[in-house]
Amino acid sequence: MTASATLKSLRDKPFELLLELERLARVALTGQGRDAGSEREWVGVAFRISAESFLVAREETREVLGFPSVVTRVPGAKAWIRGIANVRGQLLPVVDLRAFLGGGATNTGRSTRVLVAHHREVPAGLLVDEVLGFRRFNEGEFSNAPPPTIARCERYLAGAFRRGTESWPVFSLRTLLESPEFLQAAAS
Repeated sequence: MTASATLKSLRDKPFELLLELERLARVALTGQGRDAGSEREWVGVAFRISAESFLVAREETREVLGFPSVVTRVPGAKAWIRGIANVRGQLLPVVDLRAFLGGGATNTGRSTRVLVAHHREVPAGLLVDEVLGFRRFNEGEFSNAPPPTIARCERYLAGAFRRGTESWPVFSLRTLLESPEFLQAAAS
């Protein structure tokens, strides 16, 4: 007997109906009602650099901002450091991700966004061409082998999710932020 049929049979017994609703809610909350073969879900933020789309784990992203109205240039910094922005009283370095990867400067426009990384020690806002929103995948769709990219950023990729003919490379912000290339922001 399905859950909806059980609930319909209890429509004339309000107390029993409430008990069954509570039981179903508890089962749903603990996940006991799921199939043994069901997979866990992975959620990431999709973004675009030039013509390529990437994902970043939701846990690695603190927030998404529009391009700040005031970004102060930092003297002596590499060209891919756009500058420092004051975001709600906190100084945030803004890094042009495309320029860092060697693809030229990002033109700021209406769709340009700043992905604020969630990292304890390295605060950074990464300038990207566009944020496409959340994407959800089953963990079974994950492959450890990252696909080749135009941006040549394979060393920062943690694999990819594949669904049908689409491949979504997973960009590891942690790997990027902790890399020696990223941490050496002073111009030579």
